[in-house]
Amino acid sequence: MKKLLLAATALAVGSVAMATIAQADGPPPWAYGYAAPPPPNFTPPAPAAAAPPDNVTKLKVDGSKAEFTRAEVANRAGPADWFPDDHPAMPDIVKHGKASATPQVFACSLCHYPNGKGRPENAAVTGLTYEYIVQQLQDFKNGARKTSDPRKGNTGLMAGFAKNMTDEEIKQAATYFSQIKATPWIKVVEAAEVPKTRPQGGMFLTLEGAEAGKEAIGDRIIETPVDAHQTEYLRNPRSSFVAYVPPGSLKKGEDLVKNGTTASGGKVTACTVCHGPALHGLGPVPILAGRSPSYLARQLYDMGHGNRNGAWTALMAPIVGNMSEADILNASAYLASLSP
Repeated sequence: MKKLLLAATALAVGSVAMATIAQADGPPPWAYGYAAPPPPNFTPPAPAAAAPPDNVTKLKVDGSKAEFTRAEVANRAGPADWFPDDHPAMPDIVKHGKASATPQVFACSLCHYPNGKGRPENAAVTGLTYEYIVQQLQDFKNGARKTSDPRKGNTGLMAGFAKNMTDEEIKQAATYFSQIKATPWIKVVEAAEVPKTRPQGGMFLTLEGAEAGKEAIGDRIIETPVDAHQTEYLRNPRSSFVAYVPPGSLKKGEDLVKNGTTASGGKVTACTVCHGPALHGLGPVPILAGRSPSYLARQLYDMGHGNRNGAWTALMAPIVGNMSEADILNASAYLASLSP
Protein backbone atom coordinates (compact mmCIF):
# COMPACT_ATOMS: atom_id res chain seq x y z
CA MET A 1 0.00 0.00 0.00
CA LYS A 2 2.79 2.44 0.93
CA LYS A 3 4.67 1.76 -2.32
CA LEU A 4 1.47 2.19 -4.32
CA LEU A 5 0.70 5.56 -2.76
CA LEU A 6 4.29 6.78 -3.19
CA ALA A 7 4.15 5.84 -6.86
CA ALA A 8 0.84 7.60 -7.26
CA THR A 9 2.22 10.71 -5.55
CA ALA A 10 5.15 10.82 -7.94
CA LEU A 11 2.89 10.43 -10.96
CA ALA A 12 0.52 13.13 -9.77
CA VAL A 13 3.18 15.63 -8.74
CA GLY A 14 5.02 15.08 -11.99
CA SER A 15 1.97 16.12 -13.97
CA VAL A 16 1.17 19.27 -11.97
CA ALA A 17 3.15 21.51 -14.28
CA MET A 18 1.20 20.50 -17.37
CA ALA A 19 -2.20 20.28 -15.70
CA THR A 20 -4.89 22.38 -17.31
CA ILE A 21 -8.56 22.79 -16.60
CA ALA A 22 -10.05 21.09 -19.62
CA GLN A 23 -13.52 22.57 -19.26
CA ALA A 24 -13.90 26.30 -18.68
CA ASP A 25 -17.57 26.62 -19.62
CA GLY A 26 -18.96 25.40 -16.32
CA PRO A 27 -19.79 22.02 -14.83
CA PRO A 28 -21.73 19.44 -16.85
CA PRO A 29 -25.30 20.08 -15.63
CA TRP A 30 -26.39 16.43 -15.93
CA ALA A 31 -23.86 15.42 -13.26
CA TYR A 32 -25.43 17.85 -10.78
CA GLY A 33 -29.03 16.89 -11.56
CA TYR A 34 -29.92 19.74 -13.93
CA ALA A 35 -30.92 20.02 -17.58
CA ALA A 36 -29.01 23.25 -18.23
CA PRO A 37 -26.17 25.27 -16.69
CA PRO A 38 -26.95 27.78 -13.94
CA PRO A 39 -27.68 31.33 -15.10
CA PRO A 40 -24.86 33.89 -14.71
CA ASN A 41 -24.42 35.23 -11.17
CA PHE A 42 -26.91 32.69 -9.86
CA THR A 43 -27.99 33.18 -6.27
CA PRO A 44 -29.88 30.32 -4.60
CA PRO A 45 -33.42 31.45 -3.78
CA ALA A 46 -34.85 31.18 -0.28
CA PRO A 47 -36.53 27.79 0.17
CA ALA A 48 -40.24 27.90 -0.55
CA ALA A 49 -42.62 26.92 2.23
CA ALA A 50 -43.91 23.42 1.59
CA ALA A 51 -47.22 21.95 2.65
CA PRO A 52 -46.89 19.47 5.53
CA PRO A 53 -46.73 15.90 4.22
CA ASP A 54 -49.66 13.60 4.79
CA ASN A 55 -49.58 12.01 8.24
CA VAL A 56 -52.73 9.91 7.98
CA THR A 57 -52.62 7.58 4.98
CA LYS A 58 -50.56 4.45 5.57
CA LEU A 59 -48.22 3.47 2.77
CA LYS A 60 -46.63 0.13 1.92
CA VAL A 61 -43.83 -1.25 -0.25
CA ASP A 62 -43.53 -4.77 -1.61
CA GLY A 63 -41.62 -7.13 0.64
CA SER A 64 -42.00 -5.05 3.79
CA LYS A 65 -44.40 -5.69 6.65
CA ALA A 66 -44.13 -2.07 7.79
CA GLU A 67 -46.59 0.75 7.13
CA PHE A 68 -45.67 4.42 7.23
CA THR A 69 -47.29 7.72 6.35
CA ARG A 70 -45.62 10.10 3.94
CA ALA A 71 -44.69 12.30 6.91
CA GLU A 72 -42.91 9.35 8.53
CA VAL A 73 -41.13 8.50 5.28
CA ALA A 74 -39.74 12.03 5.04
CA ASN A 75 -39.05 12.57 8.76
CA ARG A 76 -35.63 14.19 9.00
CA ALA A 77 -35.22 13.04 12.60
CA GLY A 78 -36.14 9.41 12.08
CA PRO A 79 -37.22 8.43 8.55
CA ALA A 80 -39.09 5.23 7.78
CA ASP A 81 -37.00 2.06 7.81
CA TRP A 82 -38.81 -0.31 5.46
CA PHE A 83 -36.36 -3.21 5.82
CA PRO A 84 -34.66 -3.22 9.25
CA ASP A 85 -33.26 -6.70 8.63
CA ASP A 86 -31.25 -5.45 5.63
CA HIS A 87 -28.66 -3.63 7.74
CA PRO A 88 -26.96 -3.60 11.16
CA ALA A 89 -28.51 -1.79 14.12
CA MET A 90 -28.22 1.93 13.45
CA PRO A 91 -26.47 4.24 15.90
CA ASP A 92 -28.51 7.25 16.95
CA ILE A 93 -26.75 9.70 14.62
CA VAL A 94 -27.61 7.51 11.61
CA LYS A 95 -31.16 6.76 12.72
CA HIS A 96 -32.21 10.12 14.17
CA GLY A 97 -29.52 12.73 13.49
CA LYS A 98 -29.49 15.67 15.93
CA ALA A 99 -32.76 17.58 15.94
CA SER A 100 -31.50 19.87 18.71
CA ALA A 101 -28.49 21.11 16.72
CA THR A 102 -28.47 24.44 14.88
CA PRO A 103 -28.68 23.80 12.03
CA GLN A 104 -30.39 20.47 12.54
CA VAL A 105 -28.39 17.40 11.58
CA PHE A 106 -30.66 15.20 9.48
CA ALA A 107 -30.57 11.46 10.09
CA CYS A 108 -27.93 9.94 7.80
CA SER A 109 -30.49 7.30 6.86
CA LEU A 110 -32.78 9.91 5.31
CA CYS A 111 -30.59 10.74 2.32
CA HIS A 112 -28.22 7.75 2.20
CA TYR A 113 -30.90 5.22 3.21
CA PRO A 114 -30.48 2.87 6.18
CA ASN A 115 -28.60 0.46 3.90
CA GLY A 116 -26.20 3.21 2.75
CA LYS A 117 -26.89 2.77 -0.98
CA GLY A 118 -27.80 6.41 -1.48
CA ARG A 119 -29.12 8.11 -4.60
CA PRO A 120 -27.64 10.05 -7.54
CA GLU A 121 -27.98 13.41 -5.79
CA ASN A 122 -25.88 12.30 -2.81
CA ALA A 123 -23.59 9.30 -2.49
CA ALA A 124 -23.52 5.61 -1.80
CA VAL A 125 -21.55 5.04 1.39
CA THR A 126 -21.47 1.25 1.17
CA GLY A 127 -18.16 -0.36 0.29
CA LEU A 128 -16.22 2.60 1.69
CA THR A 129 -13.68 2.10 4.44
CA TYR A 130 -13.90 3.57 7.93
CA GLU A 131 -10.84 5.75 7.24
CA TYR A 132 -12.32 7.20 4.09
CA ILE A 133 -15.71 8.05 5.61
CA VAL A 134 -14.11 9.75 8.61
CA GLN A 135 -11.85 11.78 6.34
CA GLN A 136 -14.73 12.94 4.13
CA LEU A 137 -16.77 14.09 7.11
CA GLN A 138 -13.73 15.95 8.41
CA ASP A 139 -13.24 17.51 4.98
CA PHE A 140 -16.86 18.68 4.94
CA LYS A 141 -16.43 20.05 8.45
CA ASN A 142 -13.28 21.96 7.47
CA GLY A 143 -14.79 23.47 4.31
CA ALA A 144 -12.66 21.39 1.95
CA ARG A 145 -15.60 19.92 0.03
CA LYS A 146 -17.70 22.37 -1.97
CA THR A 147 -19.75 22.21 -5.16
CA SER A 148 -18.99 23.60 -8.60
CA ASP A 149 -22.71 24.18 -9.22
CA PRO A 150 -24.22 26.76 -6.82
CA ARG A 151 -27.65 25.19 -7.19
CA LYS A 152 -26.57 21.99 -5.46
CA GLY A 153 -27.65 22.83 -1.94
CA ASN A 154 -27.10 19.46 -0.29
CA THR A 155 -23.32 19.95 -0.41
CA GLY A 156 -23.73 22.89 1.93
CA LEU A 157 -26.10 20.88 4.07
CA MET A 158 -23.48 18.17 4.50
CA ALA A 159 -20.92 20.76 5.57
CA GLY A 160 -23.35 22.03 8.22
CA PHE A 161 -24.14 18.51 9.41
CA ALA A 162 -20.45 17.62 9.76
CA LYS A 163 -19.74 20.79 11.75
CA ASN A 164 -22.46 19.83 14.22
CA MET A 165 -21.29 16.23 14.64
CA THR A 166 -18.89 15.30 17.40
CA ASP A 167 -15.83 13.19 16.68
CA GLU A 168 -17.58 10.30 18.40
CA GLU A 169 -20.66 10.66 16.19
CA ILE A 170 -18.46 10.75 13.10
CA LYS A 171 -16.79 7.55 14.27
CA GLN A 172 -20.16 5.91 14.89
CA ALA A 173 -21.48 6.79 11.44
CA ALA A 174 -18.26 5.64 9.77
CA THR A 175 -18.23 2.38 11.72
CA TYR A 176 -21.84 1.69 10.79
CA PHE A 177 -21.65 2.33 7.05
CA SER A 178 -18.24 0.71 6.60
CA GLN A 179 -19.76 -2.56 7.84
CA ILE A 180 -22.15 -2.71 4.88
CA LYS A 181 -20.88 -4.42 1.76
CA ALA A 182 -21.50 -2.73 -1.59
CA THR A 183 -23.80 -4.68 -3.91
CA PRO A 184 -25.08 -3.92 -7.45
CA TRP A 185 -27.41 -0.89 -7.43
CA ILE A 186 -27.17 0.74 -10.86
CA LYS A 187 -27.73 -0.85 -14.27
CA VAL A 188 -25.71 0.91 -16.98
CA VAL A 189 -27.21 0.89 -20.49
CA GLU A 190 -25.67 2.32 -23.65
CA ALA A 191 -28.39 4.06 -25.67
CA ALA A 192 -28.54 6.71 -28.39
CA GLU A 193 -32.08 7.59 -27.33
CA VAL A 194 -33.32 7.74 -23.74
CA PRO A 195 -36.62 8.33 -21.98
CA LYS A 196 -37.52 11.99 -21.57
CA THR A 197 -36.87 13.14 -18.02
CA ARG A 198 -37.20 16.18 -15.79
CA PRO A 199 -34.81 17.26 -13.04
CA GLN A 200 -36.14 17.13 -9.49
CA GLY A 201 -34.29 17.20 -6.22
CA GLY A 202 -30.91 16.68 -7.82
CA MET A 203 -31.77 13.71 -10.01
CA PHE A 204 -33.78 12.94 -13.15
CA LEU A 205 -37.29 11.46 -13.11
CA THR A 206 -38.78 9.81 -16.19
CA LEU A 207 -41.75 11.67 -17.67
CA GLU A 208 -45.07 9.86 -17.80
CA GLY A 209 -48.37 10.18 -19.64
CA ALA A 210 -48.63 12.75 -22.43
CA GLU A 211 -45.13 14.07 -21.68
CA ALA A 212 -43.46 10.67 -22.05
CA GLY A 213 -41.29 9.86 -25.02
CA LYS A 214 -37.71 9.50 -26.22
CA GLU A 215 -34.96 12.00 -26.92
CA ALA A 216 -31.32 11.89 -28.02
CA ILE A 217 -28.92 11.30 -25.17
CA GLY A 218 -26.27 13.65 -26.53
CA ASP A 219 -23.20 14.13 -24.35
CA ARG A 220 -24.92 13.21 -21.11
CA ILE A 221 -25.46 10.42 -18.62
CA ILE A 222 -29.07 10.16 -17.53
CA GLU A 223 -29.33 8.37 -14.18
CA THR A 224 -32.91 7.79 -13.17
CA PRO A 225 -34.89 5.54 -10.80
CA VAL A 226 -36.24 2.29 -12.15
CA ASP A 227 -39.50 3.23 -10.39
CA ALA A 228 -39.79 6.95 -9.62
CA HIS A 229 -42.72 6.51 -7.20
CA GLN A 230 -40.87 3.90 -5.15
CA THR A 231 -37.72 6.02 -5.04
CA GLU A 232 -39.01 9.57 -4.69
CA TYR A 233 -42.27 9.21 -2.77
CA LEU A 234 -41.74 6.04 -0.76
CA ARG A 235 -37.94 6.18 -0.50
CA ASN A 236 -37.78 2.43 -0.97
CA PRO A 237 -34.13 1.44 -0.35
CA ARG A 238 -34.52 -1.65 -2.53
CA SER A 239 -35.70 0.27 -5.60
CA SER A 240 -32.65 0.71 -7.82
CA PHE A 241 -31.48 2.94 -10.68
CA VAL A 242 -30.63 2.78 -14.37
CA ALA A 243 -27.97 4.96 -15.97
CA TYR A 244 -28.20 5.60 -19.70
CA VAL A 245 -24.82 6.40 -21.25
CA PRO A 246 -23.81 7.34 -24.82
CA PRO A 247 -22.95 4.50 -27.23
CA GLY A 248 -19.24 3.72 -27.17
CA SER A 249 -18.63 5.43 -23.82
CA LEU A 250 -18.02 2.17 -21.96
CA LYS A 251 -15.18 1.08 -24.23
CA LYS A 252 -13.62 4.54 -24.16
CA GLY A 253 -14.01 4.64 -20.41
CA GLU A 254 -12.37 1.26 -20.00
CA ASP A 255 -9.34 2.44 -21.98
CA LEU A 256 -9.06 5.55 -19.82
CA VAL A 257 -9.56 3.77 -16.52
CA LYS A 258 -7.17 0.90 -17.25
CA ASN A 259 -4.62 2.52 -19.54
CA GLY A 260 -4.94 6.25 -18.94
CA THR A 261 -5.81 6.96 -22.59
CA THR A 262 -7.97 10.06 -22.99
CA ALA A 263 -10.52 10.69 -25.75
CA SER A 264 -8.01 12.97 -27.51
CA GLY A 265 -5.29 10.33 -27.39
CA GLY A 266 -3.41 11.90 -24.50
CA LYS A 267 -2.28 10.17 -21.33
CA VAL A 268 -3.17 10.48 -17.65
CA THR A 269 -2.50 8.19 -14.72
CA ALA A 270 -4.74 5.12 -14.97
CA CYS A 271 -7.36 4.84 -12.21
CA THR A 272 -6.17 1.31 -11.43
CA VAL A 273 -2.79 2.60 -10.22
CA CYS A 274 -4.27 3.93 -6.97
CA HIS A 275 -7.74 2.39 -6.75
CA GLY A 276 -6.61 -1.17 -7.51
CA PRO A 277 -7.07 -3.54 -10.47
CA ALA A 278 -10.75 -4.14 -9.59
CA LEU A 279 -11.31 -0.47 -8.63
CA HIS A 280 -12.38 -1.52 -5.12
CA GLY A 281 -10.03 0.90 -3.36
CA LEU A 282 -8.02 0.38 -0.20
CA GLY A 283 -7.89 2.30 3.09
CA PRO A 284 -8.22 6.02 2.37
CA VAL A 285 -8.44 5.36 -1.39
CA PRO A 286 -12.16 4.83 -2.19
CA ILE A 287 -13.97 2.20 -4.17
CA LEU A 288 -15.01 3.39 -7.64
CA ALA A 289 -16.60 0.26 -9.09
CA GLY A 290 -20.38 0.28 -9.26
CA ARG A 291 -20.82 3.81 -7.90
CA SER A 292 -23.23 6.42 -9.23
CA PRO A 293 -21.87 7.89 -12.48
CA SER A 294 -23.45 11.24 -11.63
CA TYR A 295 -21.64 11.28 -8.30
CA LEU A 296 -18.34 10.20 -9.84
CA ALA A 297 -18.53 12.88 -12.53
CA ARG A 298 -19.29 15.57 -9.94
CA GLN A 299 -16.32 14.60 -7.83
CA LEU A 300 -13.95 14.51 -10.78
CA TYR A 301 -15.11 17.92 -11.94
CA ASP A 302 -15.02 19.41 -8.44
CA MET A 303 -11.48 18.16 -7.85
CA GLY A 304 -10.28 19.40 -11.22
CA HIS A 305 -11.72 22.84 -10.56
CA GLY A 306 -10.50 23.36 -7.00
CA ASN A 307 -13.82 22.86 -5.23
CA ARG A 308 -12.86 19.61 -3.56
CA ASN A 309 -9.61 20.09 -1.67
CA GLY A 310 -9.54 17.46 1.04
CA ALA A 311 -6.89 14.89 1.88
CA TRP A 312 -5.51 13.06 -1.16
CA THR A 313 -7.12 15.49 -3.60
CA ALA A 314 -3.69 16.86 -4.46
CA LEU A 315 -3.00 13.51 -6.14
CA MET A 316 -6.19 13.66 -8.19
CA ALA A 317 -6.40 17.32 -9.20
CA PRO A 318 -3.56 17.36 -11.78
CA ILE A 319 -4.84 14.14 -13.32
CA VAL A 320 -8.42 15.34 -13.64
CA GLY A 321 -7.13 18.70 -14.85
CA ASN A 322 -5.95 16.93 -18.00
CA MET A 323 -9.29 15.20 -18.58
CA SER A 324 -11.96 16.68 -20.83
CA GLU A 325 -15.66 16.58 -20.05
CA ALA A 326 -15.90 13.64 -22.46
CA ASP A 327 -13.21 11.81 -20.47
CA ILE A 328 -15.10 12.44 -17.23
CA LEU A 329 -18.28 11.09 -18.80
CA ASN A 330 -16.60 8.00 -20.24
CA ALA A 331 -14.73 7.13 -17.05
CA SER A 332 -17.85 7.61 -14.92
CA ALA A 333 -19.94 5.44 -17.24
CA TYR A 334 -17.43 2.59 -17.25
CA LEU A 335 -16.79 2.68 -13.50
CA ALA A 336 -20.53 2.61 -12.76
CA SER A 337 -20.90 -0.50 -14.97
CA LEU A 338 -18.48 -2.57 -12.85
CA SER A 339 -19.43 -4.93 -10.06
CA PRO A 340 -18.81 -3.25 -6.68
